[in-house]
Amino acid sequence: MTTTAPAAPSGVRAVFRGHRLNEAGLIIAIALLYVILGVTAAGFLSPSNQLGMLRDAATIGIAAWGVTLVIISGEIDISIGPAVAFSSVLVALGSAQWGLGIGGAILLTLVLGAGWGALAGWLRARFGVPSFIATLGLWSVLGGLGLYLTDALPVVLPESGLMDVLGGSILGIPTAAIVMVILLLVFVYIAKYTPYGRAVYAIGGNAAAAELSGINLSRVRVALFATTGLLAAITGVLLAARLGAGSGSAAAGLEFDVIAAVVIGGTALAGGRGSLLGTFLGVVFITVIGNGLVLLGVDSFLQDVIRGVIIVGAVLINVWAGRRGAATRTS
Repeated sequence: MTTTAPAAPSGVRAVFRGHRLNEAGLIIAIALLYVILGVTAAGFLSPSNQLGMLRDAATIGIAAWGVTLVIISGEIDISIGPAVAFSSVLVALGSAQWGLGIGGAILLTLVLGAGWGALAGWLRARFGVPSFIATLGLWSVLGGLGLYLTDALPVVLPESGLMDVLGGSILGIPTAAIVMVILLLVFVYIAKYTPYGRAVYAIGGNAAAAELSGINLSRVRVALFATTGLLAAITGVLLAARLGAGSGSAAAGLEFDVIAAVVIGGTALAGGRGSLLGTFLGVVFITVIGNGLVLLGVDSFLQDVIRGVIIVGAVLINVWAGRRGAATRTS
């Protein structure tokens, strides 16, 4: 006698199909971009440019892994850019002026990064402050502190073998890209195979029902924002190592690239739906477009216009896909 596994619920199948369709579309779009830019943009396919794109992708991607889970949970974090810049300032000041050494400065930066993220999560969990407002306040505070502490001037890092490695390459591959891939694998595992990951999806799908099922909303929310703060700090350390200095004006607008990558990757802004593989493809898509626009000599202001159009288009597609999936589940 043979038995067959029970069929997955139609809602699950619809979500799965939606993710696969979105990811397949992104792969095709990226392939087309490579063909077009390879023909029209001089040097696009050169090894040095591809390695440069890996570094750029890491700056967006590391923070994007945490923001993906935040948005899946139905929240938002817009503090990424100033958090990365302030982290670069902290590691530079800590090592160059505060006598902490490179190791101490990095540790301080990572701890404070997790701390200010946890503060935003606590405000959301304890007082019901919308995450947009909590992280907007953080955006302003960290951005102002970064410029104030440095008088808006770069702070040069002291000579350090560790920072040379962090800002350089390992076996020809940028260290930041290696860190990005390792963290991606970690977050994929967390999202798919841990109770915490399942709780994030449950909260995004229906927070009230998740709480009734025994999920501690406050604990999960604090952990989510502490994670994005930590990832922003890691990005700031890597950026400082790459530039050889910390700067309060670094990573300007990074939060928009991060959110755009997450949304383009198929994560629903309303929460409850999304994948880290989709976010990874979104990061690649955003990075390739940004690099191609620079190589084609497009005016920097016009580049912002094009990115804005892409973000709006991605949101429209995301909303359409979400409604189509909802219609499929209820049919």
